[in-house]
Amino acid sequence: MFEAAYELYYWPEIQGRGEFVRLALEEAGADYVDVGRVPRSKGGGVEAILRVLRGELGPHLPFAPPVLRAGDVVVAQTAAILHFLGPPLGLVPRDPAERLWAHQLQLTVTDLVAEVHDTHHPISTDLYYAQQKPEARRRTRHFLSERVPKFLGYFERVIDLAGGRWVLGKRLSYVDLSLFQVMEGLAYAFPRTMDALAPRFPRMRAVSEGVRQRPRIASYLASERRIPFNTEGVFRHYPELEPGGPAARRGRRRPARRNGKPASSQA
Repeated sequence: MFEAAYELYYWPEIQGRGEFVRLALEEAGADYVDVGRVPRSKGGGVEAILRVLRGELGPHLPFAPPVLRAGDVVVAQTAAILHFLGPPLGLVPRDPAERLWAHQLQLTVTDLVAEVHDTHHPISTDLYYAQQKPEARRRTRHFLSERVPKFLGYFERVIDLAGGRWVLGKRLSYVDLSLFQVMEGLAYAFPRTMDALAPRFPRMRAVSEGVRQRPRIASYLASERRIPFNTEGVFRHYPELEPGGPAARRGRRRPARRNGKPASSQA
């Protein structure tokens, strides 16, 4: 048992889905402990997370991290955690309808994040990326050309209709923090694509920059608490997946050697 008001259980070496929760806790200046990053000798580490997944915290068994404990309450799933944290952290309005709207938007963020993950693991999470490269290339091509503009365009319109600086209007919410993470992650994973797309979504860019400049978030981003993006998390940078990447350039020369028929990429 830790003394902090909130215990977050998530993998210690990646941002992943846990980062959406971390950002909310950091913005609110909440008293929390990132249990996975606590030394095993002090009751933390990966083993602590595995104990939670085995049911150590009670009968409400989580399927996977992130998991949040607040006193007697244990909740998993990123959107559910943020729905729970929003009111006590002051990151949603008091109106129940607005809280439900924020939850709906966060669930849409969850859909987007799931599609990001599937760009590098389109077949199975039990296979390595290298074992599904051809499928990943095809999936990413459609994701970048069709799904990213659709998702970002949706949120762009939501912000416009809200009539303020943030996604809910005049007040920052946990959804804004999540949109910041999405924009950061997409820029890391697909830099060429995002450089080209960014001018089309000025409101999304404004929300992202607004979040970045908030004092507590700026302090967090500059600290060791912010885990760098890497190729183990949800947002992964594999240059060959983007249009114009190494594999794409090689691929454009292959059909001429095979009578005009596309050749399969090698994993």
